[in-house]
Amino acid sequence: MVRGSLEERIREIEDRLEIYNLIASHPPSADTGSRAHAENAWTEDGTFDRGAEFGGPARTRASNGGAANPEHMRAIEQGLCHFAGLPYVRVEGDTAFAISYLQILVPDRVGPEFTVPNHGKGQGFHVHRLSANRWEFARTPEGWKITSRRLRPLDGTPGAREILLGTFAE
Repeated sequence: MVRGSLEERIREIEDRLEIYNLIASHPPSADTGSRAHAENAWTEDGTFDRGAEFGGPARTRASNGGAANPEHMRAIEQGLCHFAGLPYVRVEGDTAFAISYLQILVPDRVGPEFTVPNHGKGQGFHVHRLSANRWEFARTPEGWKITSRRLRPLDGTPGAREILLGTFAE
């Protein structure tokens, strides 16, 4: 069932695309150590809660971003890859949220080298971890910005399931 005027529906489509692009810009930013994502995509008071499993208390925009973290830069140099799934997005006026999966892939340095036709030789990659993410957004004069992100490992503990259940909340 189609709801709203054509203008309202186009605005919602544009809002969703902007939010998809904010989430899609995270992996390249994280995999290059660029501060651009943290500086441009987040509100000044935005927080990133990785939970105790991934480094303790929530970080702010000022402390978020790979370029400020030497350990993250070491991981990039070893072939770290953030691989995001298509998010579920719900826009509610000037706020929105998205729920997504994120995989951390790393080169497999143990297995034998093999050839993939037309793609060269390599040892492949393995999934280091999977996580569920809840992103919160606010419409600002500069466009949509991330106000918070919560990430929990998909390891059987309740945190990730709680995030994923938010997809179905009304």
